Amino acid sequence: MKKFEMNLYNTEETQGFAENLGAKLWAGAVLLLEGDLGAGKTTFTKGLAKGLGVKRTVNSPTFTIIKEYQGNLPLYHMDVYRVSDSDEDLGFDEYFEGEGVTVVEWAHLIDSQLPSERLEISIFHRGDNERRIEVVPAGEQYERLCEEIFK
Repeated sequence: MKKFEMNLYNTEETQGFAENLGAKLWAGAVLLLEGDLGAGKTTFTKGLAKGLGVKRTVNSPTFTIIKEYQGNLPLYHMDVYRVSDSDEDLGFDEYFEGEGVTVVEWAHLIDSQLPSERLEISIFHRGDNERRIEVVPAGEQYERLCEEIFK
């Protein structure tokens, strides 16, 4: 699999990158976000939401598991950190195959339920505000998307 990488030097760059990505997504797109606590997963999702035309304030769904936002496409923001049984059927596939864009924080915790075609995004601390983003596309549509946004 190809891997695309980029350094982002502040919150505005992180959100700007995600906003650009969000503007290019389609119904049924699935993005998996990984990174340590405080790495910027929710900051990234806020930018993505802006690119999707979401007007509401986006925050982490840590205690509710899924938050839904309306924009040009619906945004389904999941935080599965507190899901105790990765094999429990919580209906995630309905979101993955739905009419919106799904973002899953801590996605490795429900690996067996994830679609094979997706965009895997890892965010790493590189200083107070600097982040390293690594993006691995799984599927031709996601590869084309990465080639477009990383040119």
